[in-house]
Amino acid sequence: MKKLTSSVYSFEKLIDNDFLYVDKTEYIWKLVDSAPASYFMARPRRFGKSLTVSTLKAVFQGRKELFKGLTIHDKEYDWKEYPVIHLDLANCDAKTPASLRKYLVRILAGAAAEHNVEVEIQEDGLASSFEALIKVIGNRMPVVILLDEYDKPILNTILAPEAQECLTILKGFYSTIKKCESLEHFVFVTGVSKFSHVSIFSDLNNLTDISMSERYATMFGYTQEEFEKYFSNHIENVTKKMGISREELLPEIITWYDGYRFHENADSVYNPVSLALFFVNGGEFNNYWFDTGTPSFLIELIKKNNFSFENILARPVSKMAFKAFEVTNIDPLSLLLQTGYLTIKSMEKRFNMPWYWLDFPNQEVGMSFNTYLLKAYAGTSDAEVTNFCGRIAEALVSGDVESLRKVLEVFFAGFPYDLHQKNENNFQNIFYSLFRLLGYYIEAESRTNNGRIDAVVKTDQWIYLFEFKIDKNADEALSQIKNKDYVRKYMLSGKKVMLIRASFDTSNGQLSDWQTEFL
Repeated sequence: MKKLTSSVYSFEKLIDNDFLYVDKTEYIWKLVDSAPASYFMARPRRFGKSLTVSTLKAVFQGRKELFKGLTIHDKEYDWKEYPVIHLDLANCDAKTPASLRKYLVRILAGAAAEHNVEVEIQEDGLASSFEALIKVIGNRMPVVILLDEYDKPILNTILAPEAQECLTILKGFYSTIKKCESLEHFVFVTGVSKFSHVSIFSDLNNLTDISMSERYATMFGYTQEEFEKYFSNHIENVTKKMGISREELLPEIITWYDGYRFHENADSVYNPVSLALFFVNGGEFNNYWFDTGTPSFLIELIKKNNFSFENILARPVSKMAFKAFEVTNIDPLSLLLQTGYLTIKSMEKRFNMPWYWLDFPNQEVGMSFNTYLLKAYAGTSDAEVTNFCGRIAEALVSGDVESLRKVLEVFFAGFPYDLHQKNENNFQNIFYSLFRLLGYYIEAESRTNNGRIDAVVKTDQWIYLFEFKIDKNADEALSQIKNKDYVRKYMLSGKKVMLIRASFDTSNGQLSDWQTEFL
């Protein structure tokens, strides 16, 4: 049985040390067979971008022996060796223009040393230094350029005052790739985000963007077929350990870790890190991918832009949501999609155009992101958010609405003062995240506030219909709920139905009114 790893990104090390490698070389062959060519691929972090770059490097170094037993090994390919310039920015921690220049000098110097060439590399002439490196390395044969995580330096400073200056440095540096096109055999650029050609690649317009291509939609991540084929022995081990059947285990793994979709017609895929760590940890369900990085800058953007999850996820969005964007005008929705926190669930045609329904990919991402969002608003910890949701679920299961009120009062009383502003989107996100989290304990859902119930919770014995109001008078609240036609369907459920209407005062962040009625 092949060993599993979530920390080795070198194709050579994977093969030489007998680690599991899910064969993606059919896609690799499609890319290299098209050379000379230049490609750009955006995918969320920890999705195998660095391993793919390493695999391409091994191909262009002519190392056919590493690919024995893999699809590409028997393809009609000449395995010709090319000089490869591999620039890896994944570990770039530069957050100022000065530190970014120093980092770029180091990686250029590293590339020169790898090829045993001498090039004068200057901080104030990075583009010309890069050009000189390409020319000296490619003086006999066209070069291959593999640029991994091109946007890491941008994401490091995305909300900082230095962002624009760092952007200018990178713009000049990356433009060298276009300038030296005649010396290049193949170019492959990866990143998490698709920043606009205007801001980043103003001169690098020869890259073919395959990020949303159906042909390459499952190149990163594992399809269900790949998962069951390559992880068969590991699945069997976990079923034996848990004392359950394969048919019982697989749906739970799907719920937790499947669900990323990069084209509406493509299969969904699993995150490789989540799957590997699930089996490495003996079948323990946990938030593996999410815990490898926190979306703090995303939360800041969400709050800054008054972004509403409930409004976005309650209706389809156009293809414009997947567009590239400017660093100076970041769309939180586009960034959420590109970073993997939201994904395509389905597509429908409207007005002769595709419209996309979005959601969190799976339970891991949904539970983790909503916990993170809720704690960011509440100024509390993950454990406190989890305990809070557990106490709410207990009150709802038991029908104790008085305890429910007290829990909510205590929770909102602890919110930081800067949240107490007349911004309904803040509270809307809080309620939305709260009920999404409750949905992992009991059946709960948050809905849009367009004359409909704000939230519905169902337990074995109860159905709760919630209506939340912000800075509004509580008069007529329950009668308004009762007069809605949709209440009738719940009356026929055979369960006890409770109406709850809560008002919140944003001036002090307090629960200002609480009305309940048992139907």
